[in-house]
Amino acid sequence: MNSDEVLSILEETGALLKGHFELRSGLHSDLYFQCANVLRYPRLAARLCAALVDRVREAAPEVVKVDAVMSPALGGIIVGHEIARVLAVRSLFAEKADGKLVLRRFAVERGERFLVAEDVVTRGGRVQETVELVERAGGRVTGIAVLVDRSGGKAQFAHPFFSLLELAPVTWEPGDCPLCREGVPPVHPGS
Repeated sequence: MNSDEVLSILEETGALLKGHFELRSGLHSDLYFQCANVLRYPRLAARLCAALVDRVREAAPEVVKVDAVMSPALGGIIVGHEIARVLAVRSLFAEKADGKLVLRRFAVERGERFLVAEDVVTRGGRVQETVELVERAGGRVTGIAVLVDRSGGKAQFAHPFFSLLELAPVTWEPGDCPLCREGVPPVHPGS
């Protein structure tokens, strides 16, 4: 599956929105990826995640030799589940408690190998938090797989990083946002 096909699917399902958005990172943008809109279609979710696994397997087959997939809630849960289904391994997720990601429902066994999966990365904070959570619990992260890297390749991790689509939408600090200066209020479509 090439980038044009992925972009077309995201646009057709309303997963790529245009307007004025405040991202979870605090940055503003005129584009927003609401991957939940594509993930509500199970067959498309399965197709996209299978294509992502294929991309990782082609580039680095050792990365998908894992015991489980770990995702941050909420956006990464379906992506992680679908990737785990393709790999025939367990799917686990971390969730927020007091503003931090924690393992509330699952345990990581020392030495277990994990692929970290997420829907969208902008700066990579949630993915990094998930990696650190796995490692603190005694697990080993083999790599990171995301549907959309909206950092344009700027998100950097200490582990191999793969995306199905890489874009670099324009982002602004709130004080530099031309849409704010035009009086267009930013929206928070959910993350």
